[in-house]
Amino acid sequence: MNVPARLAANCRKTPARAAWLEQLPDTLRSLERQWSLTLGPPFDTDEVSCAWVAPVRLVDGTAAVLKLGMPHMEAEHELEGLRFWNGDPTVRVLLADESTGAMLLERCHPGTPLRALPEPEQDVVISGLLRRLWRPPSAPHPFRRLSALLESWSEETLADVDQWPDAGLVREGLRLFRELPRTAQMEVLLATDLHAGNVLRSERQTWLVIDPKPFVGDPAYDATQHLFNCDARLSTDPDGVIRRVADLVEIDHERLRLWTFARAAAEPRDEWRNDDLSMKIARAIAP
Repeated sequence: MNVPARLAANCRKTPARAAWLEQLPDTLRSLERQWSLTLGPPFDTDEVSCAWVAPVRLVDGTAAVLKLGMPHMEAEHELEGLRFWNGDPTVRVLLADESTGAMLLERCHPGTPLRALPEPEQDVVISGLLRRLWRPPSAPHPFRRLSALLESWSEETLADVDQWPDAGLVREGLRLFRELPRTAQMEVLLATDLHAGNVLRSERQTWLVIDPKPFVGDPAYDATQHLFNCDARLSTDPDGVIRRVADLVEIDHERLRLWTFARAAAEPRDEWRNDDLSMKIARAIAP
């Protein structure tokens, strides 16, 4: 069985993920029988690092995508999120096996990622998609609050306190992780990982969102992932890029700046370095 290198590397990081990967061949064989699938080779791109994802053909000839995500705190409610948005503007869920977390998803044709367009054009598309995604889920619902994600990140960052290159910046970022969720004017279901690699050109709608990691919280947070995926532009003209995206998505510029600073300063990372691009961005937009 072919396993993309980035997925294999991520699965080596915890025993639960290693066990999931070991079981994956049996899981795939079971799903092939259960859903009468013909599997193609898995996608192996920079975007595929937390799931085994492959094109498949159903018995009636329908093209689809099979996705099995490794154990991943942030992606725990991806299936529920896709069902909540129900194809507007996300890919649709055709079938799901909740015992394994497997999803049979709508296939995007031609499937060209938004990343193929220049970043200023990406800004416009991402902003429009975010405004369509932002809806408050009705209670009861399974989704966690954004503060749960930030608490998890804060624990990881605090565990590396001896490695921080600028303790003042990091502690201010951690403070904002606690404060910003409490001061949100509204709360909606967030994608939290919406960037140009997770938006594909489609026939049903021009662009469809894949790979959401749903949490309920401040919509201003949700624009940050696109900013960090435009890191060269963000580091060159942080205020200008933040203002442009804030205006396009119709959120407060200052709030987006604070969220961007908090993530740049305090989000966990594999290596803490003084010359890290995130730290440079944090210094440039520090409160």
